[in-house]
Amino acid sequence: MKKVFPKKWLGQHFLNDDTIAFEITDYLSPASANVLEIGPGMGILTKHLIKKEIHLKLIEIDKESVTYLKSEFDEIKDNIIEGDFLKYDLSSVFNESFSIVGNFPYNISSQILFKALENKHLITQIVGMFQKEVAERICAKKGNRTYGILSVLIQAFFDVEYLKTIEPNVFTPPPKVRSAVIRLTRKECYQLNCDEKDYFRIVKKAFNQRRKKLRNALGEFQFTQEVPPDIFHKRAETLGVEDYVMLANCLIKTN
Repeated sequence: MKKVFPKKWLGQHFLNDDTIAFEITDYLSPASANVLEIGPGMGILTKHLIKKEIHLKLIEIDKESVTYLKSEFDEIKDNIIEGDFLKYDLSSVFNESFSIVGNFPYNISSQILFKALENKHLITQIVGMFQKEVAERICAKKGNRTYGILSVLIQAFFDVEYLKTIEPNVFTPPPKVRSAVIRLTRKECYQLNCDEKDYFRIVKKAFNQRRKKLRNALGEFQFTQEVPPDIFHKRAETLGVEDYVMLANCLIKTN
C-alpha cells in the first residue's frame, strides 16, 4: 500500500520517530481497557497499541488514511471509524468509559479538549501530542502568565502532567513549533461542587478580559456578600479552580 502524504488542510504532521511513538503509547495507564486513537494517520502509534491487551478503536477523518490503515491493520479494520471526532457521538464508541490517545492536529487540539470536557463522564484519560505552547497552557498553575481558560477548565476535572518536549525534526513535515506530550487523568471526584454551566461562564468571562480586575471583568454578574471583597481586586490568572467554584456558588441568577 502506498504511503499517505500529510495534508495541510487537515493540519497533519506525521510522527516518524518510532521510539517516541512507543513512549507515547506507554504513557497510557495499564488500567485503560478501552482506547480510542484520534487521527492515526499511517498508524505509527497504532502498531504499538495493537500489542497491548486493550479494546482499540481508531477515528480518522482522512479517507486516504482510512484505506491505508485497513490495509495495514487487517486485524482491527472493523474498529476503524471514518469520521470527524469533533462531530462524533462518543457515547456510541464503547459501552463503557475509555481513554484517548493521539498525535493531535494542532489546529483543532483545543477543540478536542473541549469535546473531551463535554464527555468527561466517558473519558478517564487523555495522552496526546500538542503544540508546546498549548501543552504549557493546559498544565500552567495560577499566577503563571500562560495560565488561562484551558488551564482552569481542564484542571477542574483532570490531573495534568507535562511529560516530554518533542522537537520538530521527528515529524513529516516538520512543524514550525516545538511539541509536547501531556497526560490528563480524570479526577476520582470529577463533579464540581457547583453549577458547572455557571463555572464555565464565569471562567470564560474572567479570562476574556484578563487584563482587567475581576470587578470589571465580571461586572455583568451579581454575587452574594459571601464573596470576599478582595477577590474583585484580583485578576483572572491569580484565582484557582476552588476560587471559581466559590464564585459560581455565590452567583445571583437573574433570568
